[in-house]
Parts: sequence; C-alpha cells; structure tokens
Amino acid sequence: MDFKESNRREFLKTGGAALAATAVTWNAKSYAQILGANDRVKVGIVGCGDRMKGALIPAFLEHSKELNFEFSAISDLWSLRREQGSAYVQKLSGSSVATVRNNEELYARKDVDVVLVATADFQHALHGVEAVNAGRDAYVEKPTAHTMSDARAFLAAVKRTGKIVQVGTQRRSTPSYQKAAEYIKSGAFGDIVMVEMTWNVNQPGRWRRPDVVPLLKEQDTDWKRYLLNNPYEPFNARKYLEFRLFWPYSSGIPDQWLVHQIDTVHWFSGFTHPRSVVANGGIYLWKDGRQNWIP
Repeated sequence: MDFKESNRREFLKTGGAALAATAVTWNAKSYAQILGANDRVKVGIVGCGDRMKGALIPAFLEHSKELNFEFSAISDLWSLRREQGSAYVQKLSGSSVATVRNNEELYARKDVDVVLVATADFQHALHGVEAVNAGRDAYVEKPTAHTMSDARAFLAAVKRTGKIVQVGTQRRSTPSYQKAAEYIKSGAFGDIVMVEMTWNVNQPGRWRRPDVVPLLKEQDTDWKRYLLNNPYEPFNARKYLEFRLFWPYSSGIPDQWLVHQIDTVHWFSGFTHPRSVVANGGIYLWKDGRQNWIP
C-alpha cells in the first residue's frame, strides 16, 4: 500500500498547518468512507477569492503531489472569480480545472471528493453543511459561524454524516502555540487567574476592495444565492466583496481576530466558553458606510 493511513493523517497535520487548518475530526469510519489508499483525491474549491488564491491554493499545491491530491473543480458565484481561479490553478499546477456556477453543480460532479471552503464569513457554516451532506470532507475557513443557529446546524451535520472537517484557526497548527499549550497544561506554569490578550493593528486599507468593487455586476453573479439564509436586500457590490465591513455578512473584528484570541484562551485554559462578555467600540474615523467596527 503506497499511500497509508498514516500519510493521510500526516496530511491533516502538516498540510493542514500550511492551510491554517485546525479542529480535526478523524475516526476509522470517516476514513473508510473516503477513497482507497492508492486513489488520487479530487479536491473542489468553494469560493475563489483573495484568501483562496493568496494562501490556500499555494499551500495545498506544495503538498499535493507528494500526497496524491489534485484540484478538480472551482465553484464561485461570480464568473470573473471562476475564470481567474481556473487560470491561477493552471498557472501554478500545470493542470486544468473545471468551473461551475454554484455548489449544487459542484456536488453533482463525480470528480469532487473533498472541498476547501473560503467564502464570506456568514457562509462558512452553511457551506460546510452543504459539503458534508453531499458526502464530502471539508476544510472550512474561520470563523466557523457567527450565529449559534448556523453553528449548531453545522455541528449536527458533521456528527450525523461522520465526515472529516477542519476549521482554519491557524494558531492551533503553530509550533510556538502548541509548545505553550503543552507547558501550561503540564502544570509547570501554575494556576491561571487572569488572561489578557491584545492585538494592535494599523491597516487602514485592509478588507476594502476599491479596485475590485466596480468590476462586480449583478448579472455576473447570483445575489440571491449569495445571501443564503439572510433577508433579501437589493444587490450591493460592496457588501458582496467588502462583507467584513457590514452586518449581517460579518461581525467585523470578532469574526476576523477575536476568533483567534478567544480560541487560544479556550485551548490553553480548557474552558469551553466565558461566563460573561463585555465589548465596546465604535466607528471613529472611517465613516464610509461601514456597519462593523473594524480596521
């Protein structure tokens, strides 16, 4: 057997680290449901924007030949993203990849075994539900969800289907954080009585897409599919591409950075959730129509 189970486990550790992936659920049943040990694993892309092209695709391709994985199809609602994604994969891998208009078309294909999901914040959980319900294992970008109903739906679907799921809280795959967790849990650090975490950032242009927003036209995408379970509102290219600035498509800072900070506290302390939460903030400088308090 050329491609042993241990190799697939190693992929989820090393490849997953490169993909900023964590929270692995693995068991013999789910392994038995995927392909035979010598079969090439066909991987679908769900959402081919900046995160997918800038981080996930290059990291995936770094390990794909060694571990017998390859991209097979790209699902993105926007025609431009599909075209750009296909050309990008072709350029980096030398292999062509199919494009489809939506996830229904993606999961109707026979050449998609697993998927990488890097869509808008509010879509992650529901796109994860779609993936596991379609019998596919999945890597899903963080945040897993920003509503409890979506989070519970995703968790229930994963438990029901027994599929393998990774979530992109990348500090779980960072050696320095892993060492810190081991040290604290060894008891050598002593009792934890308080945790304080800070993150100072000055990136005024981050998460704005002024060069891309004018390119998006309603006829070139599927706005209703984009909204998923959110109330309908008229097409808005900024909310589509700069979703991090607008509720309910993102919560802003909690979805982007607090998810890493609080996950680290939970990981190190063993507590599953805080007893109480206090937050404050405001839009003090960039009064550009945003709704979320985010740099």
